[in-house]
Amino acid sequence: MGDLTSQDLAMNSPPGIADIHAAAIRLSGLIVETPLIESPELNKRFGARILFKPETLQRTGSFKFRGAYNKLSSLTEEERSRGVVAFSSGNHAQGVAASAAMFGVKAVIAMPTDAPAMKVGNVRKMGAEVVPFDRFRDDRMAVVRPYMDRGMVLVPPFDDPAIIAGQGTIGLELMAQAKALGVSLDAIVIPCGGGGLSSGISIAVKDASPDTAVWAVEPEHFDDTCRSLAKGARVSIEPGHTSICDALLTAEPGAMTFEINRRNLAGGIAVSDKAAAQAMRDAMAHLKLVVEPGGSVGLAALSSGEIELSGKCVAVVLSGGNVDFATYAEIMAAA
Repeated sequence: MGDLTSQDLAMNSPPGIADIHAAAIRLSGLIVETPLIESPELNKRFGARILFKPETLQRTGSFKFRGAYNKLSSLTEEERSRGVVAFSSGNHAQGVAASAAMFGVKAVIAMPTDAPAMKVGNVRKMGAEVVPFDRFRDDRMAVVRPYMDRGMVLVPPFDDPAIIAGQGTIGLELMAQAKALGVSLDAIVIPCGGGGLSSGISIAVKDASPDTAVWAVEPEHFDDTCRSLAKGARVSIEPGHTSICDALLTAEPGAMTFEINRRNLAGGIAVSDKAAAQAMRDAMAHLKLVVEPGGSVGLAALSSGEIELSGKCVAVVLSGGNVDFATYAEIMAAA
């Protein structure tokens, strides 16, 4: 539901490492080159060296700005003049809204009615129009289709070569930073919704270090990538579930992202909301970082037992930090 059609995808080719390097040039001076940080306490707990990549510190508070800006950069002036439209629970919405404001173009964002108020408010502050929809009843492509029919250009959240390439710049940074530290990464653990982040990073990582294992992490019951990897074909989630990880609630993997992830990933891991909440508390206690539920699932996966950690060096992407104050306070107080 809501993904690009096979006909749409036939017009695009998956990005390669050259596309990611080109995206890095476009984004130079605009993005925050987020550092690698670590905690002695967490290293001791897991018996490994854990390096965290905090995209919580990125422009708009998540990695999504990278892909959105790269996508708008790839459009012609005529296309941008018609405006852009997107659908998102919040982080992609903010990335598109910020990018559109920088280019001076109109942006319309379809957002679920249960999206965090902070994310909705931020999108409106950046000048984008918000169109609410019910994520459980409405087809998000049907919501944005009238705007596309008027000529506005769709900026999809993950299944697009420019979006994937933009997210892949995280992989370039990560591998260069690890090299500067003199370490070889045994594994990289990445939150996963539609797969744009994991697929983009995996291209850069596998180019630099083919032996580094790349893992995707999803919320329980929204583990469509995990299930798809196990089956060898895209499958959808079973309806009727909810999760605190609002940023990762996709129905099925993207067509393009899944093909990349199927080649490059070591596997997928599903974590519970309870584990994600504990990871948020760990991030605050040991890294002094505010991480939203979906952004914390990579850290949560370290406790799953599914990744060999003993004596290893593992990088974890903390993908976003946009969480409502009340939700965050409730999760912190539940410790």
